[in-house]
Amino acid sequence: MKLPGKIAIMGGGSWATALAKILLSTQDSINWYMRRPDRIEDFKRLGHNPSYLSGIKFDTDKINFYSNINQAIKDSDTLIFATPSPFLKQHLKKVKTPLSSKIIISAIKGIVSDENMLITDYFAEYYKVPIENIAIISGPCHAEEVALERLSYITIACPDIEKAQKISEIFKNQYLKSSSCADVIGIEYASVLKNVYAIVAGICHGMKYGDNFQAVFLSNAIEEMRNFVDAVYGLDRDITDSVYLGDLLVTSYSRFSRNRTFGTMIGKGYSVKTAQLEMEMIAEGFYGTKCIHEINEKYKVNMPILDAVYQILYEKKSPTTVIKQLTKTFK
Repeated sequence: MKLPGKIAIMGGGSWATALAKILLSTQDSINWYMRRPDRIEDFKRLGHNPSYLSGIKFDTDKINFYSNINQAIKDSDTLIFATPSPFLKQHLKKVKTPLSSKIIISAIKGIVSDENMLITDYFAEYYKVPIENIAIISGPCHAEEVALERLSYITIACPDIEKAQKISEIFKNQYLKSSSCADVIGIEYASVLKNVYAIVAGICHGMKYGDNFQAVFLSNAIEEMRNFVDAVYGLDRDITDSVYLGDLLVTSYSRFSRNRTFGTMIGKGYSVKTAQLEMEMIAEGFYGTKCIHEINEKYKVNMPILDAVYQILYEKKSPTTVIKQLTKTFK
């Protein structure tokens, strides 16, 4: 198969919609799987996603819509999964079509929570996709800014660097720069951790800690991220690259960040459950916190920030008390 072949977007949320916009600037047409047929009908009638990023207008003649996941897979060569990580297993349970011959691209910045597995590992182990045929999309790139065509940067990572480079080309346009690398595992873990740290940034914001403190917090967060990622998957990487540090920064301070928003609500006094109920979208960091906390039982990396947010989210400890203790560990 010549990369990328026929491309399918798997998911109907904001990031999936932004990716579809990008791809239709470089491809003649795409396949697009959405779970709900009624949403597809509304999309065709309105010319935009009725639920997410509705300001993006699409030429629907260039989109082949599917509500049948197996038919979408059969008709496609490259599958880009862009669903919240807690729902991935639920979607994949419907899959009867083999995935082993497909190129899988994960645009999911999360982890398979009840398995404590990276998305790429999950596809490799349970769906027998060769690791050299699995790539990820990451970097400081909010869907809302892609919709506005504001200059953004992403990184495509794949164990097969030539495939990463070829995949990278299909995402390049006038408002999106794309690079490639081979650090799939490091970037996946960094993508999970940046959501966790963004929750803490939000909690501190809600508690009225200022910009001076946030700068110190993020300096310590990137150090903690580096220590964990190096322990899990030692590699010659530069943690200050945008795919690591840049993604952490934008997720921690952007108004578009759902993890920061979730944390801010908790910092203002909302309970975890109430904050979740009022959120319109999934805060991936809530699930990532528990997963990384359990994974770190094996590696035993010193991670005071992770431990602090775990205590707040899962042990129901006072954010005021926990954050005050956390500040004593910073330098």
